[in-house]
Amino acid sequence: MTARTPTYRDLGLGHRDHPLLGRRVVDHGHGDRIGVLRALAPDAKDNPFDLVVAVPDTPPVAWLAPPGGGREWTTALEAIEEVAP
Repeated sequence: MTARTPTYRDLGLGHRDHPLLGRRVVDHGHGDRIGVLRALAPDAKDNPFDLVVAVPDTPPVAWLAPPGGGREWTTALEAIEEVAP
């Protein structure tokens, strides 16, 4: 059996599909904070003009939001896993 790198379907504008989209996840990169995976997309934080005119050529990151709403944060995709039911 050969291990394969997972492939994610492109949703456009740099966003990618992921099986945990819309689900609660634990973010091990930020003290096991719980959030809802809202997107898998590049982060344009190095843009000094706050204007995005093209999809950044950077790896995608996980965009998370607090379960009850609030300010989103980003983390490495490898840092998240689904919250056990």
